[in-house]
Amino acid sequence: MLRLPQTIQACLFDLDGVLTDTAAVHARAWQQTFDAFLEDRARRTGAPFVRFDPVRDYDEYVDGRERYDGVRSFLASRGIEVDEHTVVAIGDRENDLMLELLRRDGVKVFDGSLQFVRAARAAGLRRGVVSASANCRAVLEMAGIAGCFEVRVDGVVARTKHLAGKPAPDLFLEAAKRLGVSPAGSAVFEDALAGVAAGRAGRFGLVVGVDRRGQAEALRAQGADVVVSDLSQLLEPE
Repeated sequence: MLRLPQTIQACLFDLDGVLTDTAAVHARAWQQTFDAFLEDRARRTGAPFVRFDPVRDYDEYVDGRERYDGVRSFLASRGIEVDEHTVVAIGDRENDLMLELLRRDGVKVFDGSLQFVRAARAAGLRRGVVSASANCRAVLEMAGIAGCFEVRVDGVVARTKHLAGKPAPDLFLEAAKRLGVSPAGSAVFEDALAGVAAGRAGRFGLVVGVDRRGQAEALRAQGADVVVSDLSQLLEPE
């Protein structure tokens, strides 16, 4: 039922944007957070106020990265230098806003992704969630899909084990290790450019780019073997 190479024994799924529609929530929270910071900075320094672009800036500098890495990456793109305390404050503010939005609006699971995960389980494939987010467990539980996965490697694990965030492959490699499957026998499913780059860097058996925002060519350029708009496209019709 699955359109995957026969060599694939495990599926490693990103959370935001692949399993759940929380990437859009993150983009909104980052926009509010960065715009507040940039507007305050412009008022204090006289620098022009250029808003955070929730599509271009989010995709290129924030999406898929560990929270504070995303702050550093975006500010560096604007030539803005701040101390580490400010980096943490910005990142924590985005996290608070994101959780507030999720509690208010709930977590939407992509139907095609849930169908694919269930088919993978029925086919006997191992399954893991790989996310830079420290809120991965809470989001999975809010979405009611935590039981679909055997391992979870997230921002909490990354900090505990001192794993480099995406685009480094460390989080995916750790998940494959915990499942007892080699990278070559594992497929990575990512919607973020940094996540696809991580899958390619780790030499995984298959890197699937999930194009939710019209960036198919960019996903291929980062190393996606296959690009789909929804994981249901990887299911054979019954």
